[in-house]
Amino acid sequence: MWAAVLGSVRGVVHDPDHRPVSGAQVVVKSSTSDFSQTATTGVDGDFEVTSLPVGAYQVTVLHDGFNAAVQAAVVDSGSAPILHFQLAIGAVKESVSVAESALAVNAEQMTPSTMISRSEIGTTPGANLSNSLNIITDYVPGAWIAHDQLHVRGGHQVTWAIDGVPIPNTNIASNVGPQIDPKDIDYLEAQRGGYSPAFGDRTYGVFNAVPRTGFERNQEGELFTTFGTFNQTNDQVNFGSHTEKFAYYASLNGNRSDYGLSTPGPDVLHDRVWGLGGMATLIFNRDANNQFRLVTLARGDDYQIPNDPDAQAAGMRDQENERDALASFSWVHTLRPGLILTTSPFYHFNRADYDGAPTDTPLSTTQHRSSQYGGAQVSLNWLTPKHNASAGVYGFGQHDDESVQLIANDGSGLTFANRQATAGHLEALFLEDQYKALSWLTLTAGVRLTHFTGAISENAASPRLGGAIRIPHLNWVLRGFWGEYYQAPPLSTVTGPVLDFAVAQGLGFIPLRGERDQEHQFGITIPLRGWALEVNNYHQRARNYFDHNAIGNSNLFFPLTIDGARLYGWEATVRSPRLLHRGEVYFSYAYAHAEGSGAISGGLTDFSPPASGYFLLDHDQRQTLHAGFNFDLPYRVVAGGNLYYGSGFTDGSSDVPAHLPGHTTFDLTVGKAVSERLTISVTALNLMNRRFLLDNSETFGGTHYADPRQIYLQVKYRFHY
Repeated sequence: MWAAVLGSVRGVVHDPDHRPVSGAQVVVKSSTSDFSQTATTGVDGDFEVTSLPVGAYQVTVLHDGFNAAVQAAVVDSGSAPILHFQLAIGAVKESVSVAESALAVNAEQMTPSTMISRSEIGTTPGANLSNSLNIITDYVPGAWIAHDQLHVRGGHQVTWAIDGVPIPNTNIASNVGPQIDPKDIDYLEAQRGGYSPAFGDRTYGVFNAVPRTGFERNQEGELFTTFGTFNQTNDQVNFGSHTEKFAYYASLNGNRSDYGLSTPGPDVLHDRVWGLGGMATLIFNRDANNQFRLVTLARGDDYQIPNDPDAQAAGMRDQENERDALASFSWVHTLRPGLILTTSPFYHFNRADYDGAPTDTPLSTTQHRSSQYGGAQVSLNWLTPKHNASAGVYGFGQHDDESVQLIANDGSGLTFANRQATAGHLEALFLEDQYKALSWLTLTAGVRLTHFTGAISENAASPRLGGAIRIPHLNWVLRGFWGEYYQAPPLSTVTGPVLDFAVAQGLGFIPLRGERDQEHQFGITIPLRGWALEVNNYHQRARNYFDHNAIGNSNLFFPLTIDGARLYGWEATVRSPRLLHRGEVYFSYAYAHAEGSGAISGGLTDFSPPASGYFLLDHDQRQTLHAGFNFDLPYRVVAGGNLYYGSGFTDGSSDVPAHLPGHTTFDLTVGKAVSERLTISVTALNLMNRRFLLDNSETFGGTHYADPRQIYLQVKYRFHY
């Protein structure tokens, strides 16, 4: 739900006497590929370049009689950076002026965000595996994996987008596999809170994946193959190329391992995973005013549900099968300079099937759910020296098909099967203006209007306000934000025999309503000699907070909502410049609270009275720390490491609020470029093999232990065709 699929860069060019320079050529080139756009300065020395994917760029200004000037810039989805060039007289020497921490500091950005590049994905331990989320958990404060689900700031609901186009998915806690292979990502923009009205309503995290396009290739390909412990292999072949106006990229990947999901005990029993996926992207720049982009991907993952020794001895052989496919097309049309129309139709298919073995005791359960989404996003962006305004509509129709079967193997003779189809739709209108009141002050205001129809119909108006102040000379950036959000509910419901069974278990079903949140946050970003320190405080209150639960011990999981929740804390990140021309270090820390209050207000409930005051949500962890490095060493050796510390999740076995013990792990990867085309690396995840109880809440698969040590060898071969 983005204002525009692509971003923009604008700026002003002056001569040594601060007079505008007209007719200068401006070239904006990607730092990771041959993708580039050009512009010419106007009579006031101003320029703007649109249709830029999120990422890092070098902006070069050329004019006869002046030295060339170069600046580094980062394009994100929340602002349009303004660059200032002062050309020096001469025509021989090139002047390079790189803004401090260009990838980390944006004076117009209201949203705390983290940009992770393809090079960081390649050297961060475990980050480029097909089923890995390390690129998020290692770099984004307050992000962790608990009971095989990604949580950010204490919430489940996050938005995934590709090239700024959202992937709609209203289901919660039904999928455990990631949808995008990290090796297909050029940049990942991770945002947490403080979103503009165009950025949707999944408040806990927005992850915008910019796929590889082929502009970094000239009939070149890569082959990855991996071999490791637990009979692991994780392989991919990709290729791409480009001309001046056209680029393509395609990949195919496959993976398997005897260790997939987190285990309920120290032993790895019945835990195999295998998957297959692929992606293809096409970009066509018909002319300066029209760009067409197509992204398609498909993925399938099959997981054995891990057993403890008792379940293994009893012959339980449950399995989860997941499928996902996406097609997204975007037409970016420049109506006139500064006025851009973006049209993005999309289709998304998602399926999650849980199959229990027929002999499972006491209950054998099967739950199949498939969802289809079809919709579009149309937005209009207006960019001037003072304003960055947007208006647009977003909507989709959804159709779910769900079937449930239960067989009781406890002698009761209970058995039933039930199938139901549900449909719904969502429409949203968003308006926003980002106003640069002064050179050091940017203000943002907007509203998002949403209508949802499913089992119930709801309307929501979500106003949002923000501001950013850049302190002159110091270039420190102060941010503040207040806003409201509405998250549409899943279409899941309980009827027929399933409802009868729930009632027999002392449960009932209340229709699900959308989650409504109010958030305020403030923060500061401090650049210092290329380093960037970001500190942020957030506080969010939720009504109808989304969670999930099971019917007894049946493994039938359904979404629910809790009356209220409060999620608050502090976050800090540190990113270094390139040290000694070798590499960088990074640091992310979160002190967080995730607490609920009241009774279950929607979904499955036993109608028990709520406890007084606030209680700990099952994934509450007060302190989370990641510290790591990525370095290029002599003799063409690369190394990356990540130290993780968690203070412990909620202890579900305790009658009073308590947490499990703290835990620490360390990951390491070392690689060497054997030749220009061949690179070999060795990675160890949880190098010291620390096994500990990670969480013990009643969720998907029950209790979970930390991942065991995994060591694998990866071979990367580049080739021409």
